[in-house]
Amino acid sequence: MANVTNLQINGKSTRIDADPERTLLSILRDDLQLTGAKYGCGEGECGACTVLLDGVPVRSCRRTLASIGDKKIETIEALEQNGKLHALQKAFIDADGMQCGYCTCGMIMSAVALLRKTPKPSFETVILWSRFLSPVSSESA
Repeated sequence: MANVTNLQINGKSTRIDADPERTLLSILRDDLQLTGAKYGCGEGECGACTVLLDGVPVRSCRRTLASIGDKKIETIEALEQNGKLHALQKAFIDADGMQCGYCTCGMIMSAVALLRKTPKPSFETVILWSRFLSPVSSESA
C-alpha cells in the first residue's frame, strides 16, 4: 500500500508515493535518482549509504520512509553549489582519498556533519565522532 509523503530533501520539498516500509536508500536511489548514497552491506555496517537526517549522519539502508517524518534529508548531491565542489569533496580528490569511490560519499557526509558541529575538531574529537557513527548508535539518531 503506497502513501503520499512529503520529504524535505536537499532543501526542497519532494512528494513521494511509496510504501512507508521501504528504505530511505531505495527511495533516494530508485525513485529520486539521487545515487550518491550507495547500497553496500544493507546492514548499516559499512556506511556507504550515509546521509544526514536533521544534520546527523544516518545509514539510509536502515531507515524506513515511515521513520523520516518531517526531518530534513541531505545527500552528497547537495554539497556541490553553483558548479563548485564542497571543500571536503575537493580535499578528498586532492589527497587521492577516493580509493574505489564506493564508500567515499558516506565518509564525506559523516565528515561534513562533524565539521558543522565542531569546525576545528581535535584528534580525540574525530576519534569520538567515529565511534558515534558505529552502526548501533546511528540507528538511534
